Amino acid sequence: MEVAFHIGIDDTDSPRMGCTTYIAALLIRRLEDLGCRFIDYPNIIRLNPNIPWKTRGNAAVCLRLLCRERSIDSIKETTLSVVKENSDLTNDKTDPAVAFLKGNVPTELSDFSKKVIQDIASVAEAKRSAAKFNVEFDLIRGERGLIGALAAIGETLQGDHTYEIIAYRSLENRGSKRRVDEKSVIQMDLKTNPLTFNNYDYECKRVLITPHGLDPILYGIRGESPEALLQAQSMLTVDEQLERWVIFRTNHGTDSHLRRIGSVSQARPYRPVVVQSRVAAGPRTVTGRHVIFSISDDTGRIDAAAYEPTGSFRKVVKGLIEGDIIEAYGGVRKGSIAYPRTINLEKIKILKLAEHMFLENPRCPKCGRRMESAGREQGFRCRRCKLSMREAKKVHVAVGRTIKETLYIPPAKAHRHLTKPLSRYGREKTNAPKSMIEKWHNP
Repeated sequence: MEVAFHIGIDDTDSPRMGCTTYIAALLIRRLEDLGCRFIDYPNIIRLNPNIPWKTRGNAAVCLRLLCRERSIDSIKETTLSVVKENSDLTNDKTDPAVAFLKGNVPTELSDFSKKVIQDIASVAEAKRSAAKFNVEFDLIRGERGLIGALAAIGETLQGDHTYEIIAYRSLENRGSKRRVDEKSVIQMDLKTNPLTFNNYDYECKRVLITPHGLDPILYGIRGESPEALLQAQSMLTVDEQLERWVIFRTNHGTDSHLRRIGSVSQARPYRPVVVQSRVAAGPRTVTGRHVIFSISDDTGRIDAAAYEPTGSFRKVVKGLIEGDIIEAYGGVRKGSIAYPRTINLEKIKILKLAEHMFLENPRCPKCGRRMESAGREQGFRCRRCKLSMREAKKVHVAVGRTIKETLYIPPAKAHRHLTKPLSRYGREKTNAPKSMIEKWHNP
């Protein structure tokens, strides 16, 4: 008899090398050779991007299978062997962990996953959840990886989700410049957008599908369906050999990390939040060309920052004035002696623009020319008509605003993995796919 079996893997890489998705890619054929049938595309689950001890994109993976019960021991043995062989165990901060769940995923485990994506969870919480739901786990070294491995199993992507096709480099090419033709990336983007997204940043003329580290990924294309990704991949011009490629299902580009809070006082360090507030102090540019302003409500006040990499987005922020009502989206940075607690902006929605007024000299009632001061407490006079008006005062004049009441998002190069781009609004999905395409990995 076949049973559902879920394998969660996390924290196998380091800033220097490795990739948890590559381990998943290596396991696919080995598990199929053991008679396993995949019931979903391999899942990439991006966790809270504000956790200070994360590595790069803070991703965990889950493989969801149907298998014979008598094969489970072989599946575990094969998985652990591949994980140990391909984890960066030379790095002291790498704590690889693998979790195994037989049967359906409990709702409460999904709740734990949501917390890991939007908040902070402890190893102790992960261990309690594992014990409660009969999740077996192997802590290859350390314990922190258990949190992500368990969260990957619990996040079954029943709500909004996207897909990513990831191609991996041959061993001899790793560490060298990735040879993906820029013009082909642009042409691919123009022909497949919005069914694919974040392929190229036209503001800074930068390819976004290729990473820059020593990891084995050659490129990753993100999109709305597996079919769109296969079409996009076929348009690329690549001047190096691929070792393999896999289509994943993921929470990339869904804003699933952002949690709406009721007040500024609830913006706690390391949490990704959405909060409605009033601009309490207008923007100022600081060293490094970062733009900072303050927001507040009845419960408190906090800074918000648009950093230099957000490019033209800073112009929007510079257009804010005191009294504007906004929604701030972003991760909360912990305060220090040098810097206060701050929301690092990922996007901003302007709900209501304040009227921008300034004082001007009155106009002459005869010729319409702007009058000039006649001296302290002497009113105004018209240089052309010689008319004097002792009781005249300066008048308030409304200034047109350079920004609108709408949603603003930084250019694609500044997006986090989880940031939902404008092209995805209105394309949100519900429920997991009922079937998989035939050719979703090679080999």
